[in-house]
Amino acid sequence: MKIGYRTIKTAVGVPISIVIAQLLGLANAPSAGILTILCVQPSRKRSYLSAWQRFLAYLIATVYSVLLFELLGYTPWAMSILFLLFIPTCVYFDVSPGIPTSSVIILNTYTAANINVEFLTEQFLLISIGIGVAFLLNLYMPSLDRPLQEKQKKLEHNFSIILFEVALYLRGENKTWDGKEIMEVDELLSESLGLGERDKENHFLRDKHPYHDYFQMRSGQFHILQQMLPLIAKLPHQDPFSEKIASLFERLSESVHPGNTAILFLDELKELRKEFNQLDLPETRDEFETRANLFQIMHELEEYLRIKHKFKKSDVKKKGKKFYKI
Repeated sequence: MKIGYRTIKTAVGVPISIVIAQLLGLANAPSAGILTILCVQPSRKRSYLSAWQRFLAYLIATVYSVLLFELLGYTPWAMSILFLLFIPTCVYFDVSPGIPTSSVIILNTYTAANINVEFLTEQFLLISIGIGVAFLLNLYMPSLDRPLQEKQKKLEHNFSIILFEVALYLRGENKTWDGKEIMEVDELLSESLGLGERDKENHFLRDKHPYHDYFQMRSGQFHILQQMLPLIAKLPHQDPFSEKIASLFERLSESVHPGNTAILFLDELKELRKEFNQLDLPETRDEFETRANLFQIMHELEEYLRIKHKFKKSDVKKKGKKFYKI
């Protein structure tokens, strides 16, 4: 059984909150622990936002509690009306995550059946302890670099296999591939994008978020690959130009990495287009459909490469008509 860091934070934060509340002599000390449980968040950004939302919701709850309980009495019906007003108000002010924590304060008020300055001060201290302890614990977020790097390596490995299998298919050599890497990439991207977003939220003051941007880039490329595969499946294995496309896919499969050498392949694709445009006109319907698919594949492949080219600064330098890796 694996214990997550949020579980550890909760296990540490709850007793700390209760002890602080007890040292201050607060009557509902366990409420501070409950509030801490509700405030532990998975990222720093959510922690900051959560603290603000919960405190504002607490102020709204306090105003409604003072007005309705004092006017209508400490009855279940008064509480029903209170929640009918309180919840829509929180939604309107976009602080609905604070509803559960503020509900603890509302229930404390209902149980006490008495609102005075001393009681309001106690509830303010409880909410401050609960939110404050959780906020301090949320400042520590374990590094996600290692799991992100592992996802990146697995993703690149699967991309490489897919591109190589496409090359084999175009040559008529692929007889056994079951396409499982496509499903794995889909699953990996879903996990990686979530992890990358969490890493971004943990470093939201940064201008750049390389892992988040990287997985967004790969997601765009995968979408292009999914569009290309049906077109590739329609190409005849023995078409001479298909072999040239296959060679390009094979070289691409050997160049899947975090760096950016897309300009090399864009230049090669440009030359391939020139050669394609010089082909004799198709004479049969099959030849016409093949040419149309080839043209569309080259267009999609260009988009695939441009997505990577825009991702980061190129890792190659151009000197005259030659490119040099750096």
